[in-house]
Amino acid sequence: VQLQASGGGLVQAGGSLTLSCTASGNFRLINIMAWYRQAPGKERELVARMIVARGSTNYAESVEGRFTISRDNTGNVAHLQMKSLKAEDTGHYFCNMNAWAPATGSVDYWGQGTQVTVSS
Repeated sequence: VQLQASGGGLVQAGGSLTLSCTASGNFRLINIMAWYRQAPGKERELVARMIVARGSTNYAESVEGRFTISRDNTGNVAHLQMKSLKAEDTGHYFCNMNAWAPATGSVDYWGQGTQVTVSS
C-alpha cells in the first residue's frame, strides 16, 4: 500500500490549506485515516484521526476547531482542511492509514509527507 500526500506549501498566518492523501495498492478496507506532523526539533504528533467505520474523529487540542479531517467518496483519499493557520502549525505533515487486506491483516502505512510552512 502506498500513500501519496499533497497540498502542502507556504501560506500566511490566518490562511488556509487543504492536504490530501491518496491510498493505492492491495488493500480491502481502510480502518483508520490520520494526519501527524513534525516540527523541527520536535517529536511527531497526532493532528487528526478518523475511525472510518464509525465516522468518528478526534483532534489535537491545538488544532481543534480549525482543522477538519475527512475522506472522499471513493474511500481512498483523506483530506485535512486547515483554517486560521498559525506559525506554530508549521511542520512536515504525514498521512497515516491503517489498512486491511486478507493476506496481511491490518497494517499501518505512512506517506512521505508534505511540508506546511506558515509565515507570521
